[in-house]
Amino acid sequence: MNSKPVSRFPVPELKDLPADIRERIEAVQQKTGFVPNVFLALAHRPAEWRAFVAYHDALMEKEPDAACTLTKAEREMIVVATSGANGCQYCVVAHGAILRIRAKNPLIADQVAVNHRKADLTPRQHAMLDFGMKVALESHAVGDADIEALRRHGFTADDAWDIAAIAAFFAMSNRLANVASMRPNDEFYLLGRVPKPK
Repeated sequence: MNSKPVSRFPVPELKDLPADIRERIEAVQQKTGFVPNVFLALAHRPAEWRAFVAYHDALMEKEPDAACTLTKAEREMIVVATSGANGCQYCVVAHGAILRIRAKNPLIADQVAVNHRKADLTPRQHAMLDFGMKVALESHAVGDADIEALRRHGFTADDAWDIAAIAAFFAMSNRLANVASMRPNDEFYLLGRVPKPK
C-alpha cells in the first residue's frame, strides 16, 4: 500500500473530529471498508467539510424524477469527464470507481476520463458531457444554443442546472485536491473492475 501523505495540509485523526463528522466518516467506512482520503483531508476545517459534503450530497445523491432525469451514474460521468479535463487525479480515480460501480461497467470510467467523445455512451450522454465540459472549461461561452442542444436530447431545465452545478462544484473540488496534493486511496483502483471477494 502507498505510504505517501494524504495531503500536504494537516490531516486530523478520526478520533479528534467533531462527533457529527466522525459519525458520518465511520458510516462511510463501515459501508466501503475504508475511509476515503478526501473526508480526512478536508476535515481539518469542519465548517467547510460540512458545507462541502452537504452540497456534494445534494447534487450527487438525487434520484431521477420528471424534473431531474439524470441517473446517479450519469452524474458520476460528469465528475469523471470534467475532473480529467482539470487534471485531478484524486477525483478521476475516486469517482471513476463510483462510476464503474453505478454503471456496472468496468470500462466506462477510463473511457470517459480520457476522451468522452470516444466513450461507449448514448448520444444523450455525449450531449450531457459536451455541455458539462463546456461549463468546466469555458463557462463564459455557454449560451442559449447549448441549453437548446440539451433539450433536443430530452434534458429538462433542472437537468441543465444539475449538469452545470456538478461541473462547477467539482471544478472547485479538483482545484482543492490538486493544491492539497490529495492522494487517492489504493482501494479505489480496483473497485468496479473485479468482482468483490466472497
